[in-house]
Amino acid sequence: MSNGVNGVNHDMKELHMDGHVNGNGRSDDEGQRIKMKRKMSSPMLPAFMVSAPGKVIVCGEHAVAAIAASISLRSYLLVTTLSKSKRTATLQFPDIDLEHTWDIDALPWDAFSHPSKKKHYYDLVTALDPDLQKAIQPHLAVVSVDKPDAERKVHQNAAASFLYLFLSLGSKKSAGCLYTLRSTIPLGAGVGSSASVSVCLAAAMLLQIRALSGPHPDQPCDEAQVQLERINRWAFVGEMAIHGNPSGVDNTVATQGKAVVYQRPDYDKPPTVRTLWNFPELPLLLVDSKTPKSTAAQVAKVADLRATDEDLLDDCILPAIDMITNKTEALINQKDFNSKEFESLQRIGKLMTMNHGLLMSLGVSHPRLERVRELVDHEEIGWTKLTGAGGGGCSISLIRPDAPAEKLAELGRMLEREGFQQFKTTLGGDGVGVLWPAVLKNGLEDQDEEGGMEIDLDKFLEAPGNDGVEKLVGVQGGGGEREGWKFWRVEVGGTVSGPGSGR
Repeated sequence: MSNGVNGVNHDMKELHMDGHVNGNGRSDDEGQRIKMKRKMSSPMLPAFMVSAPGKVIVCGEHAVAAIAASISLRSYLLVTTLSKSKRTATLQFPDIDLEHTWDIDALPWDAFSHPSKKKHYYDLVTALDPDLQKAIQPHLAVVSVDKPDAERKVHQNAAASFLYLFLSLGSKKSAGCLYTLRSTIPLGAGVGSSASVSVCLAAAMLLQIRALSGPHPDQPCDEAQVQLERINRWAFVGEMAIHGNPSGVDNTVATQGKAVVYQRPDYDKPPTVRTLWNFPELPLLLVDSKTPKSTAAQVAKVADLRATDEDLLDDCILPAIDMITNKTEALINQKDFNSKEFESLQRIGKLMTMNHGLLMSLGVSHPRLERVRELVDHEEIGWTKLTGAGGGGCSISLIRPDAPAEKLAELGRMLEREGFQQFKTTLGGDGVGVLWPAVLKNGLEDQDEEGGMEIDLDKFLEAPGNDGVEKLVGVQGGGGEREGWKFWRVEVGGTVSGPGSGR
């Protein structure tokens, strides 16, 4: 199996090679000495970028079986290697106003490299080590000390994920780096923003230690599966550092893209996860209600309902939701399903509408979510349901392929007037991707003819909002990536059984 990103080994060879030095006023012997001296130094890796998607639940909330799918809203991580003399690691996340720098040599490497604690890049980690968590606490305590408690908690959770991965996958000899994150995913809205970030961090650090091969177009499917599994395992570690006991579903979708069916008949056990590699790309409108949600509160609400109407819940409503999930999967597996035809989308849309009605009967909707559904229904441009636990958060609307542009524009104006935030996105796209080096060769006006346009740190930090970030990183209007981005892709029939999958 090849080692390093496709093209990385080639780039590294180029970095080690020097041109002929004679002919520049130096003797051959002097040139050879300079050449040998240069070869002894370690060159800086080029800046590179990693990206991973968010996710929504298409159907099945609160029931045994559900389908979760990727969305084209993504996190982007720019990794910039510092000169050898700079022994620092900096995490920058301007979207949440987080920036912190650690002295690499002062980090608790001895704890993480102890023979009883050391994990290899291919290991499966299903729980965080309490001794290692304790070792990083002093290095988390200094993060965002001047911030309010709620904001500081968010910052320290992100820092905990970063440090645990950095110390697990790196070493005392790790190069100084800047890890800069921008995200177009709404944060804290239940659409997988933290898992997307964890996938980016895990993939970037695995690339830095050359523990990944590909991605490249000719990569065998079984090899791509191994790489995705490796990223997914460590992304799950990052998620555990933030959430404690995550299901593993969000990081699995963010790693591999497309969609998964996950089943959790017993909350004391991890869910089983099955990949839908043939899940179609569908036009989606994601609307953030801007209403804070509590998953625990909505789960408790359903539990209270079960205590009073167990037969109705377990014999009627929840089995009906499971049936919708099964019918949705069966529908997209049909040979005549066409994601661009109205009839096919309408059948999925009607299932989404029924799913939402059943969730309403459980009491987990919210007036703001109902208002979005009312507005979309009034314009007759799609089918809407809540996504996630409910009680706030986001709704998703499957958009009709023949929806008039003027109606979509009017809907956008109404949503904006009423304080909603809308995101036009695509359901079921690619998972984790890599741009190595961070250079776009796609005909942009401000690139030079030979090298393309470099995405440097200043451009990345100054890109205005979601539109600015997407334009800078080369995202086209349909949610696809431009030339230069590469993705690990697995053909229909493959599977990735990540942590939390129970496989």
